[in-house]
Amino acid sequence: MDGPNSLVLAVIGVAIMIAGYFLYGKFLAKRVYKLNAEFKTPAHEYNDGVDYVPTNKFVLWGHHFTSVAGAAPIAGPAIAVIWGWLPAFLWVTIGTVFLAGMHDLGALWASQRNRGQSIGTLSGRYIGKRGRNLFLVVIFLLLLMVISAFAVIIADLLVAQPGSVIPTWGALVVALGVGQAIYRFKWNLAVVSVVGVAALYALILLGDRFPVSLPDQILGLTPEGFWIVALFLYAGVASVLPVWVLLQPRDYINGIQLFIGLGILYGAVLIASPTVVAPAWNDAVPDDTPSIVPLLFVTIACGAISGFHGTVASGTSSKQLDRETDARFVGYFGAVGEGLLAVGAIIATTAGFQTLANWRETYESFSSGGVPVFVEGGGAIMNEGLGIPPGLSATILATMAVLFAATTMDTGVRLKRFVVQEIGQLAGIRLGTGAATAVVLIIALALTFSQGADGSGGMLIWPLFGTTNQLLAALTLSIVSIMLMRKRRPFLPVLIPAAFVLVVSIYAAVVQLRTFFLDGEWLLFTIDAVIIVAATWVLIEAITAMGKVRKEPPEPEDDQLLSDDERIGLG
Repeated sequence: MDGPNSLVLAVIGVAIMIAGYFLYGKFLAKRVYKLNAEFKTPAHEYNDGVDYVPTNKFVLWGHHFTSVAGAAPIAGPAIAVIWGWLPAFLWVTIGTVFLAGMHDLGALWASQRNRGQSIGTLSGRYIGKRGRNLFLVVIFLLLLMVISAFAVIIADLLVAQPGSVIPTWGALVVALGVGQAIYRFKWNLAVVSVVGVAALYALILLGDRFPVSLPDQILGLTPEGFWIVALFLYAGVASVLPVWVLLQPRDYINGIQLFIGLGILYGAVLIASPTVVAPAWNDAVPDDTPSIVPLLFVTIACGAISGFHGTVASGTSSKQLDRETDARFVGYFGAVGEGLLAVGAIIATTAGFQTLANWRETYESFSSGGVPVFVEGGGAIMNEGLGIPPGLSATILATMAVLFAATTMDTGVRLKRFVVQEIGQLAGIRLGTGAATAVVLIIALALTFSQGADGSGGMLIWPLFGTTNQLLAALTLSIVSIMLMRKRRPFLPVLIPAAFVLVVSIYAAVVQLRTFFLDGEWLLFTIDAVIIVAATWVLIEAITAMGKVRKEPPEPEDDQLLSDDERIGLG
């Protein structure tokens, strides 16, 4: 029996997410979070030109979207379709509308209402010092997984797709130029955007024409190892520069380019309308495939809901919010962008094959799916629908995946530096920006090269990412719920999803704990146990805090408004 036309999935997915932004996103902004256009955001109150910088909402959306997206909304769905396209599609669409958008907007609102503080710091205010300390442990481990694993993923793609090397590194030069044009020379944003995107696509064509392949050994490292070191050096430098120099313009221009890339993929689906060959519900999964419940809900994290988004929203985005009302576009629509990417990944990995037999041959084990399958399947669809040569199609999609992952990686390094400084303060050690960044790089490089010169150690603790990420999302939502309770706002739209994500995440963590024990994976077993204990303790603290809220008077609204001059400056 033939599967559905992929165009049907694309239309339904896009329609659900756009409707979610205009309907549910509007409800959250007006009734739950009550965004106020005249509230004085931290970007204005603490404007320092480095981390706190009032930013055009389109530029900030580009930063937030590309930072939270990374490779995870591609990799997660590309793995999860092994259970069938239907459960993956439902979790992505429903999750984006009712969980991811609400979570990202909520974390952004909570942080900017508390001087741009991180979600880890907020946990100290709303659930106590013990909860904060354990919260920081979870965030520390999550960020370590992200920056180490993404370095490996990017390096593997640069080696497998040498045509992506020139556009990947050339994008940094373009971003530096865009930053100077916007902030120093005050050029028109639309003109700068067109020129910047044109330059990026010119680099893609150049990269496809002149692929860069490294020799087998470079300074005693494999090609993958060399790229990993280069990526960490870049991320370290990028994380300490003022956000307007590289972070904002790179993410903004990448965001536009990546949305165009998605447009190309969806356009190819529109023209080619390939049939989904994968089953809606796969009854013949490979023997090593775990149970769909609860693993589906942690395999697809980014693209449905992701705790990492809360660290970005509260770590960097909240410090750049120009108007509080911009939070809906930056936070909720940023989640919609990621959801659209996840739907595109589902289509590419289920309709990018000629037959069901071809698909089953690729998905011969649970670990077979991932970014390379997205590049292969998406490239086939682009070739069929738009006539783009297979090599160029692969270069476009690989570059898109690399740029997503790279923006997440260096934002992760910046966020981890904040966390290391917070932990240092708790220990009575004051770490400057340079010292904290050095600590981050040393720890991440030590893990990444712990298994050899190819850097494969970066994937060592990656199996824990899904559960850790979702536990962090649930804990973030618990803090947002407490804030809403204290302000006597509607809190069930936040608390109910928090409870669901918490249950499936702890269930998945326990399932994995048993697997690690039976397989003798003692490092993963120990870290998983620590995460379960820390998350459970934070949960108990949060429930206790919720119980106390009912006995306390309502928290007054902290509506520190903009001055007349600042209001005029907003335009």
